[in-house]
Amino acid sequence: MHDIIDAHHHIWRQADLPWLMGAMQPRIFGPYEPLRRDYPIDEYLADIAGHGVTKSIYVQTNWAPGEEVNEARWVQSVADQHGWPSAIVSYADLAGDNLSAILDAHSESPAFRGVRQQLHWHEKALYRFAATPDIMNGAAWRKGFAEVAERGLVFELQLFTSQFNHGACLAKDFPNATIVLEHAGMLEDDSPAGRKAWVEGLKRLAENANVSTKFSGLGTFIQRCDPAGISGISAQVVEIFGAERCLFGSNFPIEKLWTSYAELIAAHRAGLAQFSAAQQRAILHDNAARIYRL
Repeated sequence: MHDIIDAHHHIWRQADLPWLMGAMQPRIFGPYEPLRRDYPIDEYLADIAGHGVTKSIYVQTNWAPGEEVNEARWVQSVADQHGWPSAIVSYADLAGDNLSAILDAHSESPAFRGVRQQLHWHEKALYRFAATPDIMNGAAWRKGFAEVAERGLVFELQLFTSQFNHGACLAKDFPNATIVLEHAGMLEDDSPAGRKAWVEGLKRLAENANVSTKFSGLGTFIQRCDPAGISGISAQVVEIFGAERCLFGSNFPIEKLWTSYAELIAAHRAGLAQFSAAQQRAILHDNAARIYRL
């Protein structure tokens, strides 16, 4: 059984997250009452126990505006105490006037490896996060992206299919950037036409050698763990990107709304069984170790 690096998970204190503390609002992942509580590292470690996870990567959870540095510092304090997580992906507004100062502050955390600014926009308001679909095309934002790339940081790219052309252009224009596409491109329309557009867009992104992608969040739009669906997405994405540019992430505790870690890991291991042992090891462990310098 191959060791696993969980390249996408969260921990949090409810008091730090406005979206958990405020009035209930519809969310892309459905009803989330069970998430409106602390999810500490101890619970995450209990969830992953016995499943071969040896390291993990924390991805930002949208603390209150202006608190992104405190978020990274808190996660680093958790890592210092527990040895988990192994790496931190923090938030930064790439178009912000204070970007350099924010990145300098993040860099004080030894586990800091990258940045996520969620850019996904959808015509459905429920799925929409960014204000516009083309934030990454703005001059100020691209200047910030150039700085992220120059610092050797990973950028976690979260887009919908309709934005893939923008993402492909960004990757082409910044070939020195290390880009990881979140959630295998967030396939929200599984109709024949929707899947065709998703595949064609992934191919455009994959033309850029600096883009990798995560098998994470695959239950978001169906709100269940679907082994057959995971296997099908794995096959298509590996065919497009190659096993050397794919990696696994649990998206816990979000996926905990509808599945257990045991069920999720079993589904992903089964879905990857169609590939060679070397390919499975790359997807489950080696690629994340390389990309996030673990």
